[in-house]
Amino acid sequence: MADFQNKVIYQIYPKSFCDTNHDGIGDINGIISKLDYLKELGIDMIWMCPIFASPQRDSGYDIKDYYHIDPIFGTMEDLDHLIAEAKKRDIDLMFDMVFNHTSTEHVWFQEALKGNEKYKNYYFFKKGKDGKLPTNWDSKFGGKAWKYIPEFDEYYLHLYDEKQADLNWKNEEVRNELIKIINYWLDKGIRGFRFDVINNIDKREFKDSPDGLGKQYYCDQPKVHDYLHELNTKSFGLVDGTITVGEMSATSVENCIGYTRPHNKELDMVFSFHHLKVDYMNKEKWTSMPFEFQELKDLLHTWQVKMQEGNGWNALFWNCHDQPRSVSRFGNDKEYRKESAKMLATAIHMMRGTPYIYQGEEIGMTNHYFTDIQQYQDVESINAYHILKEKGLDGKDIHKILQEKSRDNSRTPMQWNGSLNGGFSDVKPWLQLNQKYKEINVENDLKDSDSIFRYYQKLIQLRKTYKIISEGTYVPYLEEHDSVFAYKRYYQDEELIVVNNFYGKNITVNIPHIHEYKVLVSNYQEQDLQETLTLRPYETIAFYK
Repeated sequence: MADFQNKVIYQIYPKSFCDTNHDGIGDINGIISKLDYLKELGIDMIWMCPIFASPQRDSGYDIKDYYHIDPIFGTMEDLDHLIAEAKKRDIDLMFDMVFNHTSTEHVWFQEALKGNEKYKNYYFFKKGKDGKLPTNWDSKFGGKAWKYIPEFDEYYLHLYDEKQADLNWKNEEVRNELIKIINYWLDKGIRGFRFDVINNIDKREFKDSPDGLGKQYYCDQPKVHDYLHELNTKSFGLVDGTITVGEMSATSVENCIGYTRPHNKELDMVFSFHHLKVDYMNKEKWTSMPFEFQELKDLLHTWQVKMQEGNGWNALFWNCHDQPRSVSRFGNDKEYRKESAKMLATAIHMMRGTPYIYQGEEIGMTNHYFTDIQQYQDVESINAYHILKEKGLDGKDIHKILQEKSRDNSRTPMQWNGSLNGGFSDVKPWLQLNQKYKEINVENDLKDSDSIFRYYQKLIQLRKTYKIISEGTYVPYLEEHDSVFAYKRYYQDEELIVVNNFYGKNITVNIPHIHEYKVLVSNYQEQDLQETLTLRPYETIAFYK
């Protein structure tokens, strides 16, 4: 197990990071070319979205070969070079392992389609019931979760896209194959693994679900803990310094305590998404509404306190490749972009857990605000467009929803400078660049001592300097305030108070004995420190004594 409390992890979406071979798609050599930039930021590990061989139906999350690099990203030699160059800068690499499903182009599935029983048992092939599907479960990408194969008169399970067939973890041969894959990459020098939707791997029963979702039969089922323990004890748990994180879909805090409690020997930390569903009307993603601030506060506090009590560990994040940009979602990307981006950063980085920074977050990249369905590349967004259209929603309403919720908002190319294509590529990028790139880019931020980049740099350094940030206990503060998210941290005889104004207006808070504290970090240059403290729009302050 690695010491991960004071680490900061940076997520790269390789397709959109930096293109060096002039095809409009980011590549491994592009990542190598920016390692000095990441070193300057201060991060410890790079998590890359999948770079394995793939048809790219779901942007690489449909893997057809776990042992080979997709040619669009480069070669194995390029990867070896990346590992070596990152190591020179004390940066490790984290791979994204998609073990819930494979591409239907994977050799295992192709053998299954030939009728090979061994490989059919690697997946879930089921007969229909009474002329209907095996179950009424919905796919997360729209439609039903079963695809018919006429040759067998059977259906296979795909909880996601129909080209992503779910693996049968009940089969020991499957688990041994996955262990072998992890060990191969450990031998290559990979020291981190992020496991995609890993709490869905135990399909306990195949029954109809009252709501059609089926989650009660495959999400957080008991065997997930057994499977993760086996994976740990036979692969990554044997190599010192390895860091693991599980993406947990529709999970519970109780299960996540179990997944991350050290003596259970499962995972180091988890991603949970409840705090990123507070702008889902009736819990439906493809809707439009302002975020519920009190719900957001309650969720953040609850997960912090309960994971602490249970000796679990959180991955801390606002952004990732599956989420719209946080500054457009929870901040103000027009009038207070800089202030709200820094506020959101402080709120997360001062909490108990390991912070993750998603590419472009550190310069305050915003949603794209696409205006035409033809501009989208994401399969989930395109499916959602057609589903909403079939439901009779107005075209303007559909575009507003996609502008707010589409994953393509986070996948637009990295904005390095104000030149053509933002310095990402010298040819047309695979996905349209955000038109704000001349204003919002790395080059501008590096020149500005008060930039969002410099602020993130400071937050990272503080985590490495003050044990109260990396190891201190967490206590909710000002819980009833309708505009402020605040908490305290304690470590030995030290105390930290973090206050965050989530709105674009002046508000007041009362902090007793404020003069006993020093300002550790703030997004405004000067503070008038009175016990009745006026916080300016999106102001954040961390007080320390």
